[in-house]
Amino acid sequence: DRMPRPAADALGLLLRVFRPRGVPVVMAGRPWPAGDSGRAQLAAAADEVLELLPLRPADVAKLVDLHVTRRFGHPADPAVATAASRALGTLAGNPRAMLSILDTLDGQDLLELDGRMCLTRAEKHLRLTTEEAFLLGFGRPHAPPYPGIVEAAIVTARVLDHADVHVDDAFRITPSAGARALEHALDRLITDRILTADPQDRLSFAVPALAAALRALPSRRDVQGNSARYVTRLTDKLGAEATGRGYPRLADRVAASGPRLADSLSVPLLLAAAREEARTNWPRSARAYAAALHRLTPQDPRTPGVLHEASSLSLRHGDHDGLLALGEPLLALLDTPHTEHTDDVEKPAGLSSVATAWAWAALHEHRTPRADDIHPRSGGTADRFPAAARLAALGGLYGIGPLTPPATTAARHTPDTDPGHRRTPLPSPTELRLVAAAVGSHTELSRARHNLPPDALDDQAMDRLRHAAAYADLAAAFGAVLGDRYVAAPDGIAVQYQGMVRDYLTGNWDAALTAARRIEVRSRTHPAAGVPHLPRALAAEIHCTRGDIARARAWLDLVPDTLTHPLAARARLALRYWSGQKKEALEEAWCDARQARKNGRLAGVERLLLRILSLAALHELPQKVQQALEELETLHEEAATPMTHEALLIARGVAHHDADSALTAHRSIQRRGDVHLSVASSMCLTHIADDPRRWLTEAIRNAHPLGLGRPFRTAVTRAAQQRDIPVPRLRRAHHKLTEPDITLVRMVSDGATNQQIAAELTAAWLNGSLNRPDTASAPTHPHQQQPYKGSCILVHSD
Repeated sequence: DRMPRPAADALGLLLRVFRPRGVPVVMAGRPWPAGDSGRAQLAAAADEVLELLPLRPADVAKLVDLHVTRRFGHPADPAVATAASRALGTLAGNPRAMLSILDTLDGQDLLELDGRMCLTRAEKHLRLTTEEAFLLGFGRPHAPPYPGIVEAAIVTARVLDHADVHVDDAFRITPSAGARALEHALDRLITDRILTADPQDRLSFAVPALAAALRALPSRRDVQGNSARYVTRLTDKLGAEATGRGYPRLADRVAASGPRLADSLSVPLLLAAAREEARTNWPRSARAYAAALHRLTPQDPRTPGVLHEASSLSLRHGDHDGLLALGEPLLALLDTPHTEHTDDVEKPAGLSSVATAWAWAALHEHRTPRADDIHPRSGGTADRFPAAARLAALGGLYGIGPLTPPATTAARHTPDTDPGHRRTPLPSPTELRLVAAAVGSHTELSRARHNLPPDALDDQAMDRLRHAAAYADLAAAFGAVLGDRYVAAPDGIAVQYQGMVRDYLTGNWDAALTAARRIEVRSRTHPAAGVPHLPRALAAEIHCTRGDIARARAWLDLVPDTLTHPLAARARLALRYWSGQKKEALEEAWCDARQARKNGRLAGVERLLLRILSLAALHELPQKVQQALEELETLHEEAATPMTHEALLIARGVAHHDADSALTAHRSIQRRGDVHLSVASSMCLTHIADDPRRWLTEAIRNAHPLGLGRPFRTAVTRAAQQRDIPVPRLRRAHHKLTEPDITLVRMVSDGATNQQIAAELTAAWLNGSLNRPDTASAPTHPHQQQPYKGSCILVHSD
């Protein structure tokens, strides 16, 4: 598509010479515009045109998997192929481009988790190799202006890395002497489909991986200098604030100019641009606020107000990365040497909302505001502000950071009459107490709910809250309480863990493990992310239930023994038990259950006690069974949640062979949606119900998508032997007959001999259709379509 006219004429001459002599000619190229007459004549000379479609996503995944396995010894996580395809843009599905990206990866760009190689390099940094970037992006350097085009592309790639660029911006910033050359270069880049312009004339690279490759190349242009000179000319003419209001897009260029622009000029421009864009383009507004705070000193009287504006903006849009970035200027402002000079800062109440928003963002990244891992001085920052301290205490109850003693978190329960909180994403003190009370007793939860307005939460929202508390699912808990007010970053750990819990409960365990790997990669590579102990514990439980002890141990080794949450205790019990430490497993699980109740964490303890009871019954320990049953009865009296009721009913089924209780529990579990627990209730009914075959079949059917391994197979075999029934065999659903299947059926029905059937099967095997699942719609084998001598085949490939 970028072939010069002389080259096209030369190829036409070759065709006229070779074809009469019977020489087959095959050419490959990309589709070209229909208006190009010279290239159209070349296409018309072809006897046959084959369109090579891009690889399908499934084929791309196989290609990536094969390449990564050969290089690193482990298959690739599915996210690698997805990220690489997005980085290729319009080249997605091109195998050469995909292999080029994979060739740039090294051991530091990939992390082995669960036996899969996970991508740690940011997607925007995925790039083509230099050689492939030129061939795939620019083609062969036939035309004379090739070096200038490449230089313009390098400059554009560097600018687009930190700023939105419109076509008119490029001409404004470029000196007049180079305007004509730039116009020609941009026109060529857009015509060649290297750059694209959206309806608002914003420029972007059609292939982001090409832009990443270009950014790594040297450039002779002083991009920062050109930007700084242009901004200076505008501010000299209009003033800094007027320039920021009139040209808010320049904020990114000012931020990238660094020390080339004085703070006295940059700060007013950045603040004016940030306020101008706050409603129309909040991400750029947030970047402008961050750049201004980077230049403002703690002594500057504008700093507290700018912090408040920036935190309010990021909070409204769930920008937790932006909120956490405010931690450093906030802490610098709170340092004693600085606060001595500013009367406004001596009153910390003005910064309370900033500190609370910062603590809110920290929780959503599974970081505790009490720890000093955000900044060396951040320890105790939340303690200076009551609202932030309450958020930090809540984190301890949900497995994020240390537990706060109950005496220090108890607060006077007063009705929530302040309407201000009902307009912000932050929870009010009463709403925060409700989320905290969800992990405790029914009495505490009822008291906390009583202090909310009557129409604040319905019963369904309360059930969602208690269910979220059982898995320490902070995002789901806040979503249940705040409703439409809740806004959170989709790539944050809390929201990703919410999706992981949802996949776990609905039985999509492969997706849950994918989420666990994604969370783990973020925790190790993203500066804002914390330590995701609970996702690790849930991943360990999945692997242990599937019988993969090694991978379960690898995940659980990342969880400290000091984490006493019931979810972590469940994983420890399973791992110890299936590692052969049966007695120690039960003893430690009892200790974990008692410690959780002592700490006020009742939510989730029912599953731990139910597992203890089931194992005690398996080993015929009637005293332990009765003890666990009594503990469950006491727990249900205190918590009174649907989950504790279900666990108690199943426990009665196991301990007393109460089929009615087990059946009631099974129906409740199915309505609520917990596939793994429904397998447990089905297995319980297999042992005690009148129709064991039905329940064993249902247990196996529900367990199949979970991928349950040796522990489940052992339980199934034992149940079948005890009830004297065969182990059910599941049939494959929706199995479609292929064309060879249909042919074989017809031959048998027509009375064909074995020799005739063998001949037909041999022919099908030779042409490959015997192994193709979609034979009915597949074309005939390529060797049946060989071109005759002297033909020309033109292959189009994107």
